Amino acid sequence: MDARATAVPADQNLTRSEERQVVLASTLGTVFEWYDFFIYGSLAVFMSSVLFPPDNPTAAVLASLGALAAGFVIRPIGAVVFGRIGDLVGRKYTFLITIVMMGGGTALIGFLPTYASVGHAAWISLVMLRLIQGLAVGGEYGGAVIYVAEHSRTDRRGLLTGWIQITSSVGLALSIAVIIGTQSVMSEADFKAWGWRAPFIISIAMLAFSIYVRAKLHESPVFTRLKAERRLSRSPVRDTFARWSSLRLVLIALFGVTAGMGSTYFTGQFYVMIFMQQIARIDLQTSYTLMAIGLVIGAPAFVFFGWLSDRVGRKWLMMTGLVLSALCYRPMFSSLLEAANPQLVAATRSAPVTVHADTTSEACRFGLAAALLSSHGDHGKPCVQAKKLLIGSGINFSYAAPVDGQAVAMTVNGKTIAGYDAAAYRKALSEAGYPAKADPAKVSSAYIVFLLVVMTVIVAMVYGPVASFLVEVFPANIRYTALSFPYHIGAGIFGGFLPFFATYLSLAVGDVFAGLWYPVVICTVVAVIGSIMLPNRPQIETDH
Repeated sequence: MDARATAVPADQNLTRSEERQVVLASTLGTVFEWYDFFIYGSLAVFMSSVLFPPDNPTAAVLASLGALAAGFVIRPIGAVVFGRIGDLVGRKYTFLITIVMMGGGTALIGFLPTYASVGHAAWISLVMLRLIQGLAVGGEYGGAVIYVAEHSRTDRRGLLTGWIQITSSVGLALSIAVIIGTQSVMSEADFKAWGWRAPFIISIAMLAFSIYVRAKLHESPVFTRLKAERRLSRSPVRDTFARWSSLRLVLIALFGVTAGMGSTYFTGQFYVMIFMQQIARIDLQTSYTLMAIGLVIGAPAFVFFGWLSDRVGRKWLMMTGLVLSALCYRPMFSSLLEAANPQLVAATRSAPVTVHADTTSEACRFGLAAALLSSHGDHGKPCVQAKKLLIGSGINFSYAAPVDGQAVAMTVNGKTIAGYDAAAYRKALSEAGYPAKADPAKVSSAYIVFLLVVMTVIVAMVYGPVASFLVEVFPANIRYTALSFPYHIGAGIFGGFLPFFATYLSLAVGDVFAGLWYPVVICTVVAVIGSIMLPNRPQIETDH
């Protein structure tokens, strides 16, 4: 079906007051749903010490990030399942269902037993709940943006859906704020023992409020008209994926924008927080505070670029954001590290670390299976242990020929330590000037916030217009299904796996910045495809 065919003007004679009510109800519910989804991600590094085996911290962090990614893997399935329901039953009731699933899954995480009490059942239960959350969010986003867009005038669609786009950053900031607040009223020991549960359990109140707000909404006028005119699709999944005219639009949306959108978003809004904690070695509360400030200052850019796309078009704003992401991430993360931990950067320059090992042999191999399984045999290899210690301390290293008779050795400041000895490594690194943690007195907080704001603005150039763009691309009778799938493949797969793969690449290569090649390559490829393939036509009616 041609995306522009059979256009029928939608009933969009809402007053500004009615318009605000629609946007507010949709936005508040989506904020709380993103809070639910991100609260675990904000605590991912911490949770690795609570729900996963404690004997291998680096492996536990990777496994914790793998659990985070599990919620994203399932999102495309949720997109198809709930997209179909949304196209058959309606927008309103579908995203009522998703918010109940999301809130319930989040609350239950707060009641999980720890690894110390039940062993592997702790993280297995976590993964199951993350899968439920992923299914829910797979249906949430499409419902929210479509509901708002189908109530919007054509010339205000980007602006109003921009308020939905801002919710992911606001939800992330809210999750961080709740964590900071919880940590501030108890000791570190109490937070680790039981206080970490509070941010998850608090979501019960948010869930109740969200249900109340959304239950008062009426159905989308576009869906109501399609139903009255008997123009609803009998099989939205078939009509989306079995017809080349629709499937082509799905593929263009995926590889022309949403894959890059997911990579950009999770680099500039999420991986950067992990980078500050794991690589820059900033304490958790400081990193959360800086991240929250950066998000609050930068978040209005999502609405701004949504509004701007109403004036100048969606396509080239999004492409510009992707190009800036590819060009700027590496130097910005380098500046971030120097601002956060100048002692670490100085030590790296004055006393570079060399690892002596045969990188072509099995003795130094650390595969993806090991990254996912903390019990994998690769973790016990001396060479792998050495790499994990260094990257886990935020230290770059280079490789050199192995020392005779040793699987691994480390040289720093002219001193070579044969074999792997964690205590000896740490002592040599300390003597060479490498700090165990960032010195709070030397953290350039203002500059870090500036960098975080700039990253958020770049993200917003892509993310702000994308909702209205996707709504305008797909026919109304399959819109929920067709829109949700490429969005959640892009955000859930390309974006959701970014923290895991970025951390793994840094470990495998020996460069704390190696993980940035993941978003840089994806954003570059997507920008090229999008520049060639994405339509740049004026906005079209929402019930075509």
